[in-house]
Amino acid sequence: MFRKLAASILLPLLACPASFAEETYDLVIYGGTSAGIAAAVQVKRMGGSVVIIEPTRRIGGLTTGGLGQTDIGNKQVIGGIARSFYQDVKEWYRDPKVWTAMSQPEGHFKGDGQTITEAHEETQWSFEPSAALAIYQRWIKENDIEVVFEERLDRIGEGKATDRGDGYWVAKPGTVGKGVVKEGNRITALVTTSGRKFAGKTFMDATYEGDLMAVAGVSFTVGREGKAVYGETLNGVQTKKSTHHQIRKGVDPYVKPGDPESGLLFGIDPKGPGKENASDHRIQAFCFRMCLTNHEPNRIPFVKPDGYNESWYELLFRNYEAGYLGIPWINSSMPNMKTDTNNNEGVSTDFIGRNYDWPEASYDERTKIRAEHLAWQQGLMWTLANHPRVPESKRKEVSQWGMTKDEFTEGGGWQEQLYVREGRRMISAVVMTQAYCEQKKTAKDSIGMGAYNMDSHNAQRYVTPDGHARNEGNVEVPVRPYPISYQSIVPREKECSNLVVPIALSASHIAFGSIRMEPVFMILGQSGATAAMIAIQDGKSLQTIDYAKLRERLIADKQVLEHESSRAPVK
Repeated sequence: MFRKLAASILLPLLACPASFAEETYDLVIYGGTSAGIAAAVQVKRMGGSVVIIEPTRRIGGLTTGGLGQTDIGNKQVIGGIARSFYQDVKEWYRDPKVWTAMSQPEGHFKGDGQTITEAHEETQWSFEPSAALAIYQRWIKENDIEVVFEERLDRIGEGKATDRGDGYWVAKPGTVGKGVVKEGNRITALVTTSGRKFAGKTFMDATYEGDLMAVAGVSFTVGREGKAVYGETLNGVQTKKSTHHQIRKGVDPYVKPGDPESGLLFGIDPKGPGKENASDHRIQAFCFRMCLTNHEPNRIPFVKPDGYNESWYELLFRNYEAGYLGIPWINSSMPNMKTDTNNNEGVSTDFIGRNYDWPEASYDERTKIRAEHLAWQQGLMWTLANHPRVPESKRKEVSQWGMTKDEFTEGGGWQEQLYVREGRRMISAVVMTQAYCEQKKTAKDSIGMGAYNMDSHNAQRYVTPDGHARNEGNVEVPVRPYPISYQSIVPREKECSNLVVPIALSASHIAFGSIRMEPVFMILGQSGATAAMIAIQDGKSLQTIDYAKLRERLIADKQVLEHESSRAPVK
């Protein structure tokens, strides 16, 4: 049923009228992520015109790309269109026909610890990728939203970050690439690699990487800010705090154990770890959020990938030999005997240290980086299921699982969307930092709330002074819900007066680690679109609109801008 629904919605959207490039839209959105979709729905609700330009053939980003176990610290602060999505998930699973591999549960499907926020709330937070995709496709159809697939922004000449001399990588404003037509500080059109031009009154960068922002000549950073930049104790190199998802103590890092002259094992950075709390170019690791099943009729067994390299997994073998007893994954339950499977423990699905170039890499370079991540993860799963150096009991357990036949059918169960946990991050008039997450500072112009831990996955593997392999970069510190500043999703006015950036927003590495959740991106997308429409209606720049007017509309649309849980103790 899902494949028929997908085809019926996608095909009409691919056919664009010849006059498409001649229209000037109220909002041109680059990136069909959850933030972009929420923004487009909001523009339509406010009577505006909008187009989504999606570089791939699939909308929804990570929400439809395997991340079915919703990450958010306090679900009471999810409002507006974002909450509508999770209400629609609940409604989707009311239909007995969608329960194809298991009996429809009585009441609420809770997944692994995911529950309704309160007894009266009609929401569900665990879902299959195909269900999320079908919901978003229905939204697009019902709201008559134009979507253009497989058109990529022309990034030739975009701004680039450089090391300012202390390990802090910054791109200064002013370098405008071929993909943006700009008059003064205003974007007038976006241009794709095929030469198509999309004119607009306002624009939104809804990519995980911040591509449009970089082409538009906006300031940004890549990597981790050291303590000296914003006074953050959780940012920069963190060898002392990286105690979770760690390699067992005593694991030898050298190809020939005990012999530094033999070279380092694959994945260990010879330049690491760097000075404690210092800035560096490293970003937290990526992986694919796998949708697995142990339901035999729907299971695709793990297969050894072409070019499998056994040496890539030597750290895994040595970790087991040093006493590790588990299976390195988080296998969260989804409906229909499926999972959202994520990284866990010291050697897992995260391809640590192999993604540093991703944010600013060319399209061809990103294709290669993604392919290497896929080879790593496919090889990892085959290794866990089959390799004799993995304990037999673990091999038997992993072998019961596999990819799903009815998800990501175009990739044999593997999705195109890599889990890009961090790309470029804008530098604007307000930078969300650790101080905002800890409520030592408070944004007075709230457009939504963050509530997840200040969370960073590991960013590197290195050798300790006593000659052992360790991971570095993992930080997990709880927060109470906190407001996110409107100024953090718009550039400085002199750089660009009509661009909204709800994903690659102005935040430090560690604050972004809290903000970077799909529900929050939906919230910021809706709020940013609302601001864009108000700016058009009032003839103002995004930076000078009346915040009181924006706030009034956001509250009317059931966005949550502050909440009593902000004062509750951190658990």
